Formats: sequence, C-alpha cells, structure tokens
Amino acid sequence: MELKFDERGLIPAIVQDAETKQVLTLAYMNAESLAITLAEGRTCFWSRSRQELWRKGETSGNIQRVASITADCDADALVVQVVKAGPACHTGAESCFFQPVYISDEVKPFCYEGLYQLLAGRKTAPKEGSYTTYLFEKGLDKILKKVGEECTEVIIAGRKEDRAETVYEIADLVYHVMVLMVESGITLEEITRELASRHVVDHKVKQERMQ
Repeated sequence: MELKFDERGLIPAIVQDAETKQVLTLAYMNAESLAITLAEGRTCFWSRSRQELWRKGETSGNIQRVASITADCDADALVVQVVKAGPACHTGAESCFFQPVYISDEVKPFCYEGLYQLLAGRKTAPKEGSYTTYLFEKGLDKILKKVGEECTEVIIAGRKEDRAETVYEIADLVYHVMVLMVESGITLEEITRELASRHVVDHKVKQERMQ
C-alpha cells in the first residue's frame, strides 16, 4: 500500500507493546527510517529535534524488535507493535505516557498496567501531598516496611474470616507491592512471565526448589 507522509516527509508511528498492548511512545518516521526498520526488524525513527535518523536503543540498549506494523484507514499513521528490551521512555519509565491529565469520576476502568503507570508517574514526576510520592521519597526501607505491615493486615483479616476487610487489606497489599516493583524497576511483564513459567496451580514451587 502507499503510505501518506506529511509535507515534511514524516508519518506518525504509535509504538505499542506487542504483548501487553501498552502504548509506549509516539515517534515519527520518514521513508528512510521506515525502510531501515523493515530491513533490520527493529525500530528506527526520524528525530525532529536533531534532524537525524534515530535507532531506538543505539545508546541505551533499550532496543525494540518489530512484531508488526499496521497503517490506519487513511494510511497516514502507523501502529508499530514491538517486543522491547528495556524502558521505552528516556526517563526510565516503561512508557512515555505516565502523566495523568484526566481521570473520570464516573468511568474508571481498572487495569494493573494503568495503576503501574500512575505509580511510575509519581516517582518520575513527584506530586506534593501524594502518599505514593512520600513513599518514593522515603525510599526502599520504608516501602518494604509497609509491604510487611500490609502482609500482616491481610493475615489478620483472613483469620477473622471477614470478607470485606480481607478484600480491603489485599488491595492495600497489592498497591504497596506495586510501589515496591516501581522502586525496584520490576515490570508487570516480568511478573507475568515468571508466573507463566511456573505450574502455580498444581505445584508448590518454592518447596520443590528447596528439595
């Protein structure tokens, strides 16, 4: 098909994680960078600020292997699905899109990826008065202490067989564990891959490893 480049010879490329479908970044390609991307199987863009070709990861090592490229109905924009080897954003965040602009009070679809990015945003762009920012400022020891406290609260609630309280405390624990993940640079994809590699339903993994 014939792609439509703009008057500057560029076409926007929305980069998306092929596995999680998370939007990673918005970049631009010209005909040459697109040809390089297709030939090498890894993303290459045109830097509008530097006016030069830019192979993603050539200095950071955070390369993006291309899984697919799809054009929209007008052929003037691309979606590039990739398998990434490291953060997509120059700030160290997994995605460039982590700063919330608006969250509806009526429509709040929950997903772990969205929560993870909100937490990552509080680390890279601290917000005054934010509890999450407070935890990151206090550092790893404080975060670990809170994870330990929340584990205890879950145990107490579960032992009481109080369903509502147990749900509440588990949610608190999940939140603090995800704060720990962001602080430690652990991604949701890593946890997902680890779980997928185990037979967690039928086997006691830790006990098997200890034997």
